[in-house]
Amino acid sequence: MITDRLARAFDDRLRLSPLARRSLAKVFPDHWAFMLGELALYSFVALILTGVYLTFFFEASSADRVYHGGYAPLDGATTSAAYASTVRLSWDVRAGLLIRQTHHWAALLFVAAIVLHLSRIFFTGAFRKPRELNWLIGVTMFTLALANGFTGYSMPDDLLSGLGLRILVSVVESIPLVGTWLVALGLGGEFPSDVLIPRLFITHVLLVPAILVALVSLHLGILVRQKHSQFPGPGRTEHNVVGSRLWPSYTLRTLALFAWVLAVLFALGGLVQINPVWLYGPFEPAQSSSPAQPDWYIAWGEGALRLFPPWEFRIGGYLVPAPFWPGVVLGAVSFLALYAWPFVERWRTRDRRLHHLLDRPRDHPVRLGVGVGALTFYVVLVVAGGDDILARLLRVPVYDLLGVFRVLTLVLPVLTGLAAYLIARALRRGDAASLGELTRADLRRAAGPAPAPRADEAGLETPARDRPGEQIELWPEGELWRWRYRDEAGRVALAGNRAVRSEEEAVESSRLAYPGVDRVAVPGPPPPPPPGRVRTALRRWGRAAAAGSLLVGLLVDRRRRRGERDAERPRPRDPTE
Repeated sequence: MITDRLARAFDDRLRLSPLARRSLAKVFPDHWAFMLGELALYSFVALILTGVYLTFFFEASSADRVYHGGYAPLDGATTSAAYASTVRLSWDVRAGLLIRQTHHWAALLFVAAIVLHLSRIFFTGAFRKPRELNWLIGVTMFTLALANGFTGYSMPDDLLSGLGLRILVSVVESIPLVGTWLVALGLGGEFPSDVLIPRLFITHVLLVPAILVALVSLHLGILVRQKHSQFPGPGRTEHNVVGSRLWPSYTLRTLALFAWVLAVLFALGGLVQINPVWLYGPFEPAQSSSPAQPDWYIAWGEGALRLFPPWEFRIGGYLVPAPFWPGVVLGAVSFLALYAWPFVERWRTRDRRLHHLLDRPRDHPVRLGVGVGALTFYVVLVVAGGDDILARLLRVPVYDLLGVFRVLTLVLPVLTGLAAYLIARALRRGDAASLGELTRADLRRAAGPAPAPRADEAGLETPARDRPGEQIELWPEGELWRWRYRDEAGRVALAGNRAVRSEEEAVESSRLAYPGVDRVAVPGPPPPPPPGRVRTALRRWGRAAAAGSLLVGLLVDRRRRRGERDAERPRPRDPTE
């Protein structure tokens, strides 16, 4: 009762009920691929929750501290305050190691979910008009996630993270003319400086998370304002969304995903060891360790630095060292290509229409080939970042393995991209429904000249057509009207999301959602769906059981009455009495 009064009081002052009704009636597609963005969101929530706990115990300082704690090999050793607090957090704070490792696993899952989400958007064409802005926001969040992951990885001041910072400083210093100035501005002096760890801490826990929260809010706001994209299917057009309402079905599903994400992350944090900084030891500029690999999401930069030849030259008297090309140019070109792709594709295809239906990857062979080739290129770089470990496992010289990776970096992306392009063309032109149904004839046709472009590929709007068997059904429900789309051939029935006040509004809403379906029927309330076999059998058994119990009850009642009559009937006297 108190909750209802508070809700009515807020609604009387803020008028939130209309907005709440519209928000709760929003429809989300049911395809599993749309949960990748939520996977990234819930990983980010786990990062915030565990990160807040860690800030209570981490000391962001490079001042000297004498460690006294549960880890005996370092007991009494003088290290930086950041490293000592990290070891103390791992060995002496209750649940500290669990939270710290869960935080690290959440960072890995966060970046992986963003990569998968961006890949789904790229290959299905969800970045097209009117969603270019959300694509730019997503790429920016991906960039910030990489930066925040690296700053968090570098804060413990252990030997491995110190080597990563030293590499990053060298890459920034390789920028001609301004590199040394940028390093001095960021570090406040030479590496390693006393202000480095505090600045990493502020960047990691305040600046980048605040920007990410703002971008996530903007991203979700645009998603709510715009109609959600969806895959083609029965009853799905550019003017409607088919799926589950936000409340209650979609809310329950997304909360279940949130619970699973937390469960898996905490299971990994408690059972799978990651980043044991006490084994690496504190950072010393004169020391290094091998093997030394960063987290997977920045390992592609490590692999590029290892594979690029040691070429150096001068431009205008300024030295351009070898790390500049793989460390600065490759990263800049990669992210600029991501930012520019929606506009480049729109310029190439001259397609300026609004798109709410997604593409199948096979429908755009060029996009598929470019995407597969790019992913192959970065996967090879990630694997090349661990060439010393592979050389030890395979028992081959590391320089021989380095030559193999250089060839694979140049050749393998071209081969995989070309193969994806040809397969997409074969699936698009032939009758094969999946990759396993392709034949040699389909592949030969894919290598031939392309047929004439279709109307929708040429940038022309394809008019909706009325297909037989489809109709719109209307029925009154009290003072309101409801409608649904029905496809008798495909056995599809999709009800409208909102009721309207009149039959005319229902007709207008249905034709806006399903243009071209001109057949409108007013059959009354739709009949319930036919029961399944299990339900039919249960009904039959229930009726038989009810009839049997009724028959047994009648027999029992009849016997009871007969017994009562026999008891009331006077018995004949015994002549001997």
